Amino acid sequence: MSVHNEDSRKVTTHRLMEMKQRGEKIAMLTAYDYSMAKLIDQAGMDVILVGDSASNVMAGNVTTLPITLDQMIYHGKSVTKATKRALVVVDMPFGSYQGNSMEAISSAIRIMKETHADALKLEGGSEIIESVQRILSAGIPIMGHLGLTPQSINKFGTYTVRAREESEAKKLIEDARLLQEAGCFGIVLEKIPAMLAQLITEELKIPIIGIGAGPHVDGQVLVMHDMLGITQDFSPRFLRRYANLQDTIVKAVNLYVKDVKSRDFPNEKEQY
Repeated sequence: MSVHNEDSRKVTTHRLMEMKQRGEKIAMLTAYDYSMAKLIDQAGMDVILVGDSASNVMAGNVTTLPITLDQMIYHGKSVTKATKRALVVVDMPFGSYQGNSMEAISSAIRIMKETHADALKLEGGSEIIESVQRILSAGIPIMGHLGLTPQSINKFGTYTVRAREESEAKKLIEDARLLQEAGCFGIVLEKIPAMLAQLITEELKIPIIGIGAGPHVDGQVLVMHDMLGITQDFSPRFLRRYANLQDTIVKAVNLYVKDVKSRDFPNEKEQY
């Protein structure tokens, strides 16, 4: 039974626009596998992001750069099989769309056909606009991503707050307008000043989702492993932990090991 069952209709890009128009906040969270996606969807999530953060939390890489198109498709398939209500957005991985719009449309079509996702997310503005336009021309919905763009970490060299300087803030605003004009249905703003995020949210007609972008955006997104306390080595200011599953899981596994070693498990009721 869903915890949030007053509206079980499938979330679409059009419904997200309606939510912005009536001032209803949009809840977005990452997922990478069937079991967790099923629980998150049942809890009433509006948007599930199959993030390239899977590179970090699922594969143990330091950055998002190593994850491949095949791996993203695998995670995307797993999530869409579990999801009934939420809009499912899949990140296009690094190298699958930058610099070559023909490769971008080929990658995008493959993700959509093989995962059955609802939309894709791409990082960047003017630098990738040709790829954005080509993918949109195929009828594939796109969510943009500006501010701190993890796929460009080697360019920035740091995960600090972006767009504090006037020149970078101006470019971010221009890129947001460009993505809206191209036809993107929404934009994620990551780790930028709250006032700048508010300005963009008020100016643009499409939904703006923030992560470390303050409260004046149309919705929020977090990485599921961080929010549930499965990972503990990442503690930015914007992260609120709603559980401490790391301790819960470690204690449960420790107890299981203890019971096996002491021959307490299985007992008479746990055998045939």
